[in-house]
Parts: sequence; structure tokens; C-alpha cells
Amino acid sequence: MSRTLLIKHARVLVTMDAQRREIEDGAIFIRGNVIEHVGTTDDLPRDADEVIDATGHVVTPGLVNTHHHMYQSLTRVIPAAQDGELFNWLTNLYPVWANLTGEMVHVSTLTAMAELILSGCTTSSDHLYIYPNDCRLDDSIEAAHTIGMRFHAARGAMSVGRSKGGLPPDSVVEDEAAILQDTQRLIETYHDASRHAMQRIVVAPCSPFSVSRDLMKEAALLARSHGVSLHTHLAENVNDIAYSREKFNMTPAEYAEDCGWVGHDVWHAHCVQLDDAGIHLFARTGTGVAHCPCSNMRLASGIAPVRRMVDAGVPVGLGVDGSASNDGAHMLGEVRQAMLLQRVGFGPDAMTARQALELATLGGAKVLNRDDIGSIAPGMSADVVMFKLDGVGFAGALHDPVAALVFCTPANVNHSVINGKVVVKDGVLRTVDLPVVLERHNRLAEELALKAA
Repeated sequence: MSRTLLIKHARVLVTMDAQRREIEDGAIFIRGNVIEHVGTTDDLPRDADEVIDATGHVVTPGLVNTHHHMYQSLTRVIPAAQDGELFNWLTNLYPVWANLTGEMVHVSTLTAMAELILSGCTTSSDHLYIYPNDCRLDDSIEAAHTIGMRFHAARGAMSVGRSKGGLPPDSVVEDEAAILQDTQRLIETYHDASRHAMQRIVVAPCSPFSVSRDLMKEAALLARSHGVSLHTHLAENVNDIAYSREKFNMTPAEYAEDCGWVGHDVWHAHCVQLDDAGIHLFARTGTGVAHCPCSNMRLASGIAPVRRMVDAGVPVGLGVDGSASNDGAHMLGEVRQAMLLQRVGFGPDAMTARQALELATLGGAKVLNRDDIGSIAPGMSADVVMFKLDGVGFAGALHDPVAALVFCTPANVNHSVINGKVVVKDGVLRTVDLPVVLERHNRLAEELALKAA
């Protein structure tokens, strides 16, 4: 018999269900890894194998992170990469990342996932596109299993180095046949297409300026032959646009369509400079976008036209992006920044707190091509997070607790449930010894910096 979990007495339960219900004194009854009942505390069963009293908490669906480079937590605030736009930033960091090891990937993934989980995230994608030395995507997958995060592991790749007109140095690119072979191995070994799956594989050549047209097309064919999703970077800044026009005589969106990279099984990171034709193409084909506001500001890439995308019908989720271009991975903080940045770019009514929160839940689920996460409703995966609003950052802001969660200083979770298991209890991550992980992470970060010196 599956274990049961009851969450009761939520100050506000934000369901993100079809009616967008917000239930006062809300409760959730979970059996195994699936939500069975949702309603008021009085309406639900009174007993379970485990009970969490959510008095004073805002309870939401687990947040969904649609774009990350977790290994980059090792290279936060590198002096040579603190200033400059995307291409300059990458050029300064490629030589550092060339010294990555498999252990570094594993430990940095644990660290990045811990930060995400504590900030309200329960599902994350990670785009690992550089494989020097003994690095493998398996290192990230093992870390996700250890910490208990729902994970879309994106097998990235770079194959066009500087000698062939690409941006990365030749030392960090791979042979295209080997890339496709390893991607197929990963799909056959790890991909789980079932409902409530904890582990999925994504086919993810890095970007138009680091892989060939042939690899983009072959990757799309491989993904669709196995029924997995596709992910890459697109239209991130003006230099990205210029490169696409010079090399392909196309806009990034036109190039994506030419390579077969549009559809409900595709999502592109950033799309800051996506033009109106591109927006309409993505809306028409159901192609998703991972919006990364903090990273876009950090690299001065611009303000993505998210309001126009959403209004046109483009699926949009949020991403923290790598910690070398964000220097943080606080998912609730990204929700806040998404709302504020749209207001800076497009006016005070461009995005509400609830609309921003929806991007991080239902929006992220749709971008990842999933219908089992992103809302709290019977039959959905049991991914639930609870924020306690009794701290100084929420003082005087409880007229609207849901809006306060987004407007006020980003909070960490008090409790987090992933796939029906309590992963954070009373603010403490239960699945790994975080101080030990951080100590090893910081030693490896120092080692990586010394190698590049």
C-alpha cells in the first residue's frame, strides 16, 4: 500500500488548476507520488502516514526551471567574466571550463540543485554542453538521483570550433558522430517517457554558433525517432543575430525552422531578440521559450518580449541559466525578476505577480512538454512547495499573500515535496549533507580557477 501524505491548513493554496483556484485553509492529500485530493482542510481526510501543518504558509506547485548550466556554479564571479556581453563572456570562460572533471560536474550539480530546491524548484532541466577530460552527462544524472530532483538532462554539444568559424576553441569541441552516438546511448539508458517520470533525456546541441547545420538536423531526427525533446540557445543578443545573418543568411528563427527545430517538442533558451515573425512562428508551431531575466540583464542582452510572446500564444517558462551568468539560482527570485523586467520594458501592467508565478509553474511544464507537473490537482505529480511568510521580508505585506510571495524579498522554502517525498523539512534539505557538499564544491572551484591561472 502506498504511503500517504497530508498537507493541511495552508494559509493560501495556489493550485494553478484549470480554474486557477486559490484556497484558504487549503489541503492536499497525496498517495505515493500522486496528488489524490485537493480542497479545504475540512473537506479532506484527517489522517495520513505523514502530516505537514502548513499554517501560515503559501503553498504552490513546485517551480519548474527550464534552463540551467549547473557546472557553472564552479565559476561564479570570475574576474575576467564579470563584465562584457555574451560572446566576450564565453571567450573568457571556455579556457576555464576546459579543465572540468567528472567529479566537478557531479558536485556542482548537487550544489546547483540544492540551491534550486531550497528556492522552490522541484523540476529542472540542465544543459551540459562541454565534455572535457572524463566528463559525462551520467555525472549529472547520478547527482539528481541522489538529491531527489525531477530532472530533464539535456545532452548538449559543441562541434564547430574557431578553426571552422565557430566561437569555442577547438580544444572543447567534439566529433559529431560521437555526439550523436553518446546521445542515443543516454536516451536508451536513462529516458523515462512515463507519466510522473523523474528522469528524461533531451537532445541539445549548444547553439547555432557552436554546432553545424548538419548536427542540428541530425539531432532533430534522432530526438523525434525516440520521442524526446529538443533544446538549444537562440537569438540571445544582437551579436547572435548578426552571426546568424552572416553565416546562414537567415534570422535565428528562420534557421531554427530550416533545421526542423520548431514544434511542441522544442524549446529555445533566451530568445531576447526574437522578432515578430519569429514570435508568430513559435506560436503557430507550439515552440517553447525559456526566459532567463537575470542572465539577460547580467550580460546586457536586452529585455525579451515575453508579454508579446505570451499574448501571441508562445509557451514560455522561466530559467535561472548558468551561475556564471547569473551568479545565483534562486527560482522564486527569477519569478520576481521576470515580473519586474517586463514592467521596465513594457509598462507597469506588462506582468502581474500571478502571471509571473504561472510562467514558473504551468508555463515551465508546457515548455518541457509535460502535463503532469505545474499544478496542484488530482492526478498530478506530487510536487508541492511551502513558503512561510513570517519573516521580516514579509512584514506588512500580508494583505495579499500570493502577491507578497513574488513582490517581496525572495524566500526559501520551509517545506518541499518532490514526487511525494519530503525533500525539505523546516528549511533543511534532507537528502544530502549540504555543508559537506559545499566544502567539496568550493575546493573544486578553487582547483579549477588555479588550473586556468
